[in-house]
Amino acid sequence: MTLKDKQLADNIYFVLAALFIASLVASNLIFQKFFYWEPFGLYRFEISVGILPYPITFLITDILSEIYGKRKANKVVIAGIFASLFSMLIILISDVAPATETSPINNETFHQVFGLSPLAVFASMMAYLFAQFIDIKIFHFWKKLTHGKHLWLRNNFSTFASQFIDTFTVIFLLCIFKILPWEIFTSLLISGFLFKVIVAILDTPLLYGAVFLFRKRFKLNLTNELTDEFLYDQK
Repeated sequence: MTLKDKQLADNIYFVLAALFIASLVASNLIFQKFFYWEPFGLYRFEISVGILPYPITFLITDILSEIYGKRKANKVVIAGIFASLFSMLIILISDVAPATETSPINNETFHQVFGLSPLAVFASMMAYLFAQFIDIKIFHFWKKLTHGKHLWLRNNFSTFASQFIDTFTVIFLLCIFKILPWEIFTSLLISGFLFKVIVAILDTPLLYGAVFLFRKRFKLNLTNELTDEFLYDQK
């Protein structure tokens, strides 16, 4: 592998990591708004808009797991946790800072939109932490078991399991902390999980396309990964 190929592989990794972190931080900023979706009139989803960027994070971790390996995927997950916590700290400080009389956004409006409950953020981060690491672990379990074949199987099995854990954990903790009423626990769990399952199925072709391009560009077989060892051992 040439030096140019190694630099390209590193640059793509950093771009994917940046997209992952941006999606995660955005989901924590916008989660207070809820919307509904009725595909073909079959079912009415009532879910937070914060769920919209989450499928992107799981798609990216699956790409990273498949191409760059478990260790590099876990690094991005950890970076996402620190980025989220740091962004929340900045928002909390901004919320406390008093607005001037000429500020177009007053204290009440800013607090209503960005005054995130620390407990809500904690619940989101705990759910995210469990789900992402489980997603990566299950993905690699199936990859090893199938000898790198059946990408659709490990993509969907890992995502379905991790998304259920993510949805259940965050709603359960929000209800425990009395941020959400228990009366809507079941409906939010079903809507959130079904929505994530549908998106996971729809993003499978995107995963196949990304993996195909990576393998073609970097001449990878079914089991090769762009780990540091692989990149710098190639002549």
